[in-house]
Amino acid sequence: MRFIGIPGNPVRGKNGNSMQKKYAIGIDIGGTNMRVGLVSEDGEVVRKIKEPTSGAILDAIFKALDSLFSNEIAGIGIGIAGLIDREKGRVLSSPNLRVAEGIDLVDEIEKRYVVRVALENDANAAALGEMWVGAGKDFSDFVLFTLGTGIGGGLICGRRLLRVPAEIGHMSISTDGEKCHCGNYGCLESYSSARYILSKAISVLETGRESLLSRYYNGNIYKLTTEDIFKAALDGDMLARELLKNAGRYLGIGIANMINIMSPEAVILAGGLIGAWDIYVTEAVKEASRRAMKELYERVKVIPSLLTDDAGLIGSAGLVFQG
Repeated sequence: MRFIGIPGNPVRGKNGNSMQKKYAIGIDIGGTNMRVGLVSEDGEVVRKIKEPTSGAILDAIFKALDSLFSNEIAGIGIGIAGLIDREKGRVLSSPNLRVAEGIDLVDEIEKRYVVRVALENDANAAALGEMWVGAGKDFSDFVLFTLGTGIGGGLICGRRLLRVPAEIGHMSISTDGEKCHCGNYGCLESYSSARYILSKAISVLETGRESLLSRYYNGNIYKLTTEDIFKAALDGDMLARELLKNAGRYLGIGIANMINIMSPEAVILAGGLIGAWDIYVTEAVKEASRRAMKELYERVKVIPSLLTDDAGLIGSAGLVFQG
């Protein structure tokens, strides 16, 4: 297994020479949005760009980089959803981002900008960001869950990023479950992700169930977002609350599994779904407390990300600064 330590070592260029550069560019490419940021050597986001993830992914990356790049840039780090071939600099498989598969991202970007480019899974990059300047900076060992369109994970052991796939969202939690985008059946992601919650809401509303959600967008339920479900739940809508609680229970199973396997000091939750903390996450914590081994659960803190949407791009930039 390979590990990455916390950023702080001298940055080295493609020829191995030490470089005195103050900034790196971090790119966080998820299933829904792409975030690109100019990040200082202290982990501060100086400027950032957010765009929907498009089919022409390389063109979108170039457009964002062109607006941020300068001769002060030490390198470019990329965090992207999916299984990564770090040696070849490409995405092997990405169930939520098929357009990125097979593209020689590292080679294409290095040729255009002539700086070092590092590639990592997006959740791994987010874990590195949280360890560097986020909620994980005071912990030696923690597990990060990224809760968005899909569910990802990053593992920190002894203040180092464990460079394994950590595809937490694709652990099986139901033997006869629904088919996942990855091809497996019964994945955690198929029961707890934003995609699941939204698709389940629409399918139930199609049956005519009464809900505040059916009144949004003049009754066009196909325009609903997960944020709409959060709002309806807070307004007391029973369907919205049921959906979030049910998804939270499955998330709790995943959290308990990781506690039993890794025995971390903390479980850090990141991504858009933590906006429903008081329902979705609260239910997950209850379920995890029932299923995890008591002695292991008692030493764990379940906490939100401090970097929220910036964790991935900060961690991606950190790949450059760690040398």
